[in-house]
Amino acid sequence: MNANVSTTPIVYPDSDGRRMAENTLQAEWIMTIFGNLTLLFADRSDVFVAMDNLWYPVEGNPKRRVAPDVYVVFGRPKGHRGSYKQWEEDGIPLQVVFEVMSPGNRYGEMIRKFKFYETYGVDEYYVIDPDRQILEAWHRTGQHLIKVRIQGALTSPRMGIRFEWQPGSNVILRYPDGRNFLSFLELGAERDRIEQEHNRIEQERDRIEQERDQIEQERNQIEQERDQIEQERDRIEQERDQIEQERNQIEQELIASQEHAARLAMKLRELGLDPDAL
Repeated sequence: MNANVSTTPIVYPDSDGRRMAENTLQAEWIMTIFGNLTLLFADRSDVFVAMDNLWYPVEGNPKRRVAPDVYVVFGRPKGHRGSYKQWEEDGIPLQVVFEVMSPGNRYGEMIRKFKFYETYGVDEYYVIDPDRQILEAWHRTGQHLIKVRIQGALTSPRMGIRFEWQPGSNVILRYPDGRNFLSFLELGAERDRIEQEHNRIEQERDRIEQERDQIEQERNQIEQERDQIEQERDRIEQERDQIEQERNQIEQELIASQEHAARLAMKLRELGLDPDAL
């Protein structure tokens, strides 16, 4: 055995000891981007979204790492990870990365991150500075990330989301269908609104069900009354037929009586008697 070969396992820490955000504004932006991208790809089992998660692109080199604020990987299953070790993920790199700037970010740090993302295969890189209201974007062309000129709006080729921004104005992120990305407070308010609308629809449905039952009861009552009228009409028809039969019988009896009287009168005349005088 070669005594120079180390058997000490390589440790890939799940934390770099740094805070996720330096202030509440930065934290709100990070959570808003992460939360809305998670919702956007909730039905895609092959899209992994994470925030403040260390990325190790090279096996055996735990010092080559970076922790993007938010990232998206297409072609990888959902699930919890302490860090993203690329060699354990079919070699698939992070494809979309977001960095949210804070006043404490240093220019040199951002250059280092940019070079890291460019070197290890990120396709789309977005930097948002909420304090200075700045949006910057880079898309991959060949081996390089090329800065994209933003003229009012920009659509992500991979995610389909839309960025809207003019210098000096707030950055707006929209879903592919045009809906705004919402903060957790706004998502909560939207959830409450949807819940209220759901309850209203349920109440309306119950009201309609009650009206339908009432209409059904009235219809049954009308059916019963109609059947009762039909029965009464049949009874009247039967009585009319019976009266008609009795009338015919009386008429027949009257005719028979008249015929009998005529025969009797004839016999009286044959006997020389005047029936009218009797």
